[in-house]
Amino acid sequence: MISDAAEPATHDGFEYRAEKFADLQVLRYRAPGFETLDLDAKKLIYFLYQACLSGRDIIWDQNWRFNLLARRTLEEIVRRYSGPRDDEDFLKFMTYVKRVWFSNGLHHHYSGAKLTPEVSYETFAGYMERCPGARWPIPEGWSFERFMDRLRQILFDPEYGAKKVNKDDGADKTRDSAVNYYEGVSEREAAEYYAALEDPSDPRPPSFGLNSKLVKQDGRIAERVWRVGGMYGPAIERMVFWLQKAAAVAPSPQRRVLEKLIEFYRTGDLRVFDDYSVAWVEDTASPVDMIHGFIEVYNDPLGFRGAFEAMVWVRDEEGTRRIAKIAEMAQWFEDHSPIEAAHRKTEVKGVVGSAINVIVEAGDASPYTAIGVNLPNADWIREEHGSKSVNLANIVTAYNAAAGPLVEEFAFSQEEIARDKQFGELADNLHTDLHEVIGHGSGRLETGVSPPAKTLKSYASTLEEARADLVALYYLMDPKLVELGLASSLETGRAAYDSYMRNGLMVQLRRLEPGENLEEDHMRNRQLIARWAYERGKAERVVERRLRDGKTYFTVNDYDKLRALFGELLREVQRVKSQGDYEAGKALVETYGVKVDQALLREVLSRVDTLGLAAFSGFVNPKLVPVGDPDDIRDVRIEYPESFTAQMLDYAEQYAFLPVHN
Repeated sequence: MISDAAEPATHDGFEYRAEKFADLQVLRYRAPGFETLDLDAKKLIYFLYQACLSGRDIIWDQNWRFNLLARRTLEEIVRRYSGPRDDEDFLKFMTYVKRVWFSNGLHHHYSGAKLTPEVSYETFAGYMERCPGARWPIPEGWSFERFMDRLRQILFDPEYGAKKVNKDDGADKTRDSAVNYYEGVSEREAAEYYAALEDPSDPRPPSFGLNSKLVKQDGRIAERVWRVGGMYGPAIERMVFWLQKAAAVAPSPQRRVLEKLIEFYRTGDLRVFDDYSVAWVEDTASPVDMIHGFIEVYNDPLGFRGAFEAMVWVRDEEGTRRIAKIAEMAQWFEDHSPIEAAHRKTEVKGVVGSAINVIVEAGDASPYTAIGVNLPNADWIREEHGSKSVNLANIVTAYNAAAGPLVEEFAFSQEEIARDKQFGELADNLHTDLHEVIGHGSGRLETGVSPPAKTLKSYASTLEEARADLVALYYLMDPKLVELGLASSLETGRAAYDSYMRNGLMVQLRRLEPGENLEEDHMRNRQLIARWAYERGKAERVVERRLRDGKTYFTVNDYDKLRALFGELLREVQRVKSQGDYEAGKALVETYGVKVDQALLREVLSRVDTLGLAAFSGFVNPKLVPVGDPDDIRDVRIEYPESFTAQMLDYAEQYAFLPVHN
């Protein structure tokens, strides 16, 4: 068990670590240069910041329909409990509450497994009895007894809503998943519903299901659309309020982008969302930018519905120069890809990459966050208009400042360790840049093939992440990166290969519990690639499994052959996507990406435990404080909170716009 105390991790006088609990550490990140922005930019950022956080309740309800009821109950105890707060049971209870906050609900943010308290129901009920003045979130028409019975089931029954997303072979993926995207609708019925909407002759299909819940009412299937006046209306109205304020101070053409987003939230029209996405891609000049909407579909077992996600950032000019070199060469990378010629884009359009400094994240992007983003997701928009890729520079800086000695523990040789110290950070950055800018933006579907959500179904997200990773891996050992001045030598690529194989085969397993297999798409993707390459190159010992002092290691013996294997797998994964080959995609994921060697898992957990490292990191956001009258803001001050609990309670007070049942 990791204690609540956190060892300091400072860089340039800024302390990055806030606290540790369970398998998690909470960090802080700095927003360099915010203070030097002009007032108009600060006001724009502040309004967008408010628009992001106003949608916070949405992700909680999307993750499970009981999450808001549970969260508000837990928060009342944290606020009002009058008993001792330093005894062992209450400390266990607080660890549980923090895990729930970190996960935006009662399921682990990464594995999707149900989180249950380490205290008894009777102890929990005793806490509630000692909360003077509590305002329990009892739904209208419920007695207190019914409320308590439901809490017992929701919080303490591990089988009730056991998995957030159930992608097990043979499961009914809509009925057996806890996510609040389907109600009374089977997997087969959902698939048939969207098959009926599809128009094969439409070259620009909307992302059906992206902003709605699919329900069966009186025997008929219908969509509850997330929009003003619809499902999640009260939160979306607040988002629109702040977006309107942002549009009023935004420069052109960013004003048009925001106006399209507002129109989408008011109408729920997915064609308008496509218009917004195109306008957003085409706005490459604005130094202040954002993501806002129903974006990634990883949490939908069928790959249709977008989780609410929001982020505001300022472009990092120095880091952007590195990424811009990659984006400028997008056509070269496409032309030299090892995929089939028929699956390459003949003309790569609008690939834009930049490094950014995040100001705030919300929804599915917080507290746990990615380090790179490539959007929009619609394939036809990517092909006709391009995409934007961002590397979250200040988030990467925070991660690196708080990193522990994992490399020293899992690298076999001092040569690997030295290579990682010299080239590892650049290798990570280049991997992210290539993954987002080139990987997600590359390749094309064959004529008449439906989008991957339709053809590859629950395997689409895993295979897309594998495809983007393979593009990055293939080019990390290409002399072109040295020629472009992005790397001093191919040692950068070798450091990337060392790290990827270590992580995919071993290190990432620290995020699992004994007995678990891989559920999360990114983890499945990494193991798929690493295990496939290891097995494929076993006869030639391209990658070798070694034992020393009872410990397991994986070492790369032949980097050139490993690169060739990555290219071979990339060609096959691209073919699967381009042709919509469900059975081949399923076979890849199920054979290489799901099952875990349990003996190896136990070894990894034991080795990591001795290091005292958390398996996951997330963040408290900076806080923006306006100076002056609300209608006459004279400045915006940025603060860096240290308490995760205080920020969560503050957000609960300011941004609780939805009822407990939606």
